[in-house]
Amino acid sequence: MTLTEKTAYLKGLMEGLNTDDKVIAAIADILSDMAAEIADLKDDVDELSEVVDVIDEDLGEVEKDLYEIDEDDDDCCCCDDEDDDDYDDFDEDEDEELFDDEELYEVTCPTCGDTICLNAAMIEDGSINCPNCNELLEFDLDDIEDDESEGSEE
Repeated sequence: MTLTEKTAYLKGLMEGLNTDDKVIAAIADILSDMAAEIADLKDDVDELSEVVDVIDEDLGEVEKDLYEIDEDDDDCCCCDDEDDDDYDDFDEDEDEELFDDEELYEVTCPTCGDTICLNAAMIEDGSINCPNCNELLEFDLDDIEDDESEGSEE
């Protein structure tokens, strides 16, 4: 039984008892008004909840498009096979320039944990902003070159 139904029942009991108690009648009227207001608020909350759910779904789609998130694959978009649909967003010349026989390196952002793929030219620049959280990622090539030269001496 809803609040509105309960207050209607209370008013019916009062009429059936034929009491002329003005205090109880005023309380019953106030309860009736409160029940109506609560029912209106519940309807408004239900409507807002539906709108928020729709906005949340739309935002999820925008995030997928913006960050090129593939729900079936945990790797970043640029390390997949070239026949993947993720490459439809790239210009063909740009696509060949970025991925043509070039070795890619996966880098994990320490702040957000996002994995991004970089080519050698991007790493040689020394730094890049994470596309997910905009954290500046810096690369120290001296350590890599020292490790490579030590391995070649042996």
